[in-house]
Amino acid sequence: MQDDPKTLVSTEWLAAHGNDPDLRILDASWHMPATGRDARAEYDAAHIPGARFFDIDAISDKRSALPHMAPPVEMFVSRMRAMGVGDGHQVVVYDNSDVRSAARVWWTFRLMGKTDVAVLDGGFAKWQAEGRPVEDMAPVLRDRHITVQRQAGLVRDVTQVAAASKLGDHGIVDARAPGRFRGEAPEPRPGLRSGHIPGARNVPFGRLLNADGTMKSPDALRAAFEDAGVDLGKPVITSCGSGITAAVLSLALERIGHRNHSLYDGSWTEWGSFPDLPIATGDA
Repeated sequence: MQDDPKTLVSTEWLAAHGNDPDLRILDASWHMPATGRDARAEYDAAHIPGARFFDIDAISDKRSALPHMAPPVEMFVSRMRAMGVGDGHQVVVYDNSDVRSAARVWWTFRLMGKTDVAVLDGGFAKWQAEGRPVEDMAPVLRDRHITVQRQAGLVRDVTQVAAASKLGDHGIVDARAPGRFRGEAPEPRPGLRSGHIPGARNVPFGRLLNADGTMKSPDALRAAFEDAGVDLGKPVITSCGSGITAAVLSLALERIGHRNHSLYDGSWTEWGSFPDLPIATGDA
């Protein structure tokens, strides 16, 4: 894998740069409620040295009834300053999560106009498997100024996605498991209809990963999208259950050089809750 501090870096890269004064490491672990896992407690017990904990649910838009929607600019700025993450920093985000939540925080930084941010390839599991050091002490935090410029083009709302579905001028790619996409498996959140956005293609995020959780090569990533019928000549909107694993698709698109992509933040939690929005079932 080629290290790229704007998308993806290896455990070797992080080990070599771990003591750089302008490096900031974030643990962005997040778990589906049904798992019973507590990401903060796991961080407190063991994390990569120097890592801060980025709470995806806490750093989100509290004005919305939908889960962990992207935070307002003011909240992001105040939380990052308090965490000592600011201008001039290279950020590396990792997770210890089955849903690869680090990509969501990578996308959130991108949304705020911060591009010096990468996901740790293979995450905490690979770091631990290689016997690299961990600690249970939180780092000393010093306030750091941060300036942001929200990139509105990186996020889509339900009205924009409905228009894209109707017009067919964007590719819509869904990261959920095939059974949920086809409408055969129930949604983990109660009250949601089953199926997918009409016109969407299905690229389950796990198809973009190797067995050890690292991301596949750019050629293999491109093949995964093309095999699913995604037209990479069009702008792409990524979607999933609640906007977490959609960001894995966004990261993969960035890795293959497809720059014209955005994320449907409400995802199926929003779409599936509106009885007047059309749904499709079965294969794409």
